[in-house]
Amino acid sequence: MEKVVNALIAAIEVWDPYTSDHQKRVATLALAIAREMGFSYRQLDVIRISSILHDIGKINLPSEILCKPGKLADCEYNLIKIHCEAGYKILKKINFPENISQIVYQHHETLNGKGYPLGLCGDEICPEARILRVADCVEAISSNRPYRPANGIDVALNVIENDVYGKYDKQVIEVCLDLFRNKNFQFKEIQMREVEREAS
Repeated sequence: MEKVVNALIAAIEVWDPYTSDHQKRVATLALAIAREMGFSYRQLDVIRISSILHDIGKINLPSEILCKPGKLADCEYNLIKIHCEAGYKILKKINFPENISQIVYQHHETLNGKGYPLGLCGDEICPEARILRVADCVEAISSNRPYRPANGIDVALNVIENDVYGKYDKQVIEVCLDLFRNKNFQFKEIQMREVEREAS
């Protein structure tokens, strides 16, 4: 399984190093949040794999859209939305444990039912996807994007803290804020497992 994960990551790195780096940083935050929330070792491994592959469906998209420096047209944004389902279709064909493909499918759903692609709300969204949603949002807002410079971590944390539309899980928000403000969490690329070394 780990060899498959590493191969998929390598493919993404070749296709789009930016997406690969983003996924690795998101995975470190999602894992940290899940640990603070008391997830089991098995659950943490599910979070790790789903987080580090959550945007794999973007390999289905034209690079000129992903790297476009300006605002996306509505038709282009609708294409971007396809990446959740595309990632789900890729990962469900692999014999991964638990609900990894479903987490990837749901990582842009919001608790108020206004996310995509299914418009799920509340408890319809699995806990792992709720964690991934917050981690993905914070990393994306705080870092450089093709269409804008980095906004910084303070702006990102203010966005989730002032969640007036009820998009994000409140417990996940509280844990995330505590990690940055009280426990000195910093984004870094997750360290991948050396499969051959572990086996020796």
